[in-house]
Amino acid sequence: MSLAHDLESLAIDIAREAGELARNRREAGVAIAATKSAIADIVTEADREVEATIRARLAAARPDDGFLGEETGAERGTSGITWVVDPIDGTVNYAYGIPTYSVSIAAVRGEPTPGEWEALAAAVFHPAVDEMFHAAAGEGAWLGGQRLAVSAEIGPAGALLATGFGYDPETHAGDLERVGRVMPLARDLRRGGSAALDLSYVAAGRLDGYFERGLQPWDLAAGSLLVSEAGGRFARGADDGSRRSPLVVAAAPGLFDELAAAAGLG
Repeated sequence: MSLAHDLESLAIDIAREAGELARNRREAGVAIAATKSAIADIVTEADREVEATIRARLAAARPDDGFLGEETGAERGTSGITWVVDPIDGTVNYAYGIPTYSVSIAAVRGEPTPGEWEALAAAVFHPAVDEMFHAAAGEGAWLGGQRLAVSAEIGPAGALLATGFGYDPETHAGDLERVGRVMPLARDLRRGGSAALDLSYVAAGRLDGYFERGLQPWDLAAGSLLVSEAGGRFARGADDGSRRSPLVVAAAPGLFDELAAAAGLG
């Protein structure tokens, strides 16, 4: 089997274990540990525990690999492979008891920076509904044993789109302006709260497209591979250092150019 396939299998196993831990901790009650970049952007004790579990499992299985996690930062390895991890993507949903959150794990080769890495494997697990999205480079994207494909065509009513808004209040006006430009393409708009799930849903054809500004590497590493392996297109704009940068767009090929232009992807 290929290296990508082996990494995918490992990501699936660990994502499931981590997701079950997250779900169990949610059922037991959530403690808020800290804030991140803004008052509304919270970290739960479960985030930290789940990431520690993922990191320990990866270190035991592949001790020479690097690690980039949302909660514990980066550690370079010697193998050329780095694991990019969001232990609970959708932490605010998780804290409020909204079951739209996920565990996102990706293995990449090269510099652990979007646009510079080669994504090899991905797993996004949605514990609340027991759905495992996964992919290996060159081997397609899957939901369990079902191969995924992005939307084949957009109907006359328009595209079903998703987006998200950053936690920094200073970015909200720009986000809403972008929504106004995009809405002529849409039959409706979803705001789920987990970028990894939004990208997985584009891969599955449940959404026709997705756009959001300000995602971090761990938000998109797994989902972007799922989209591309399902036949979709994914792009991340340049980071100009502003609070509203960078912009990510993912969509079925027939929609991508129009959505990217409306969203302002340069």
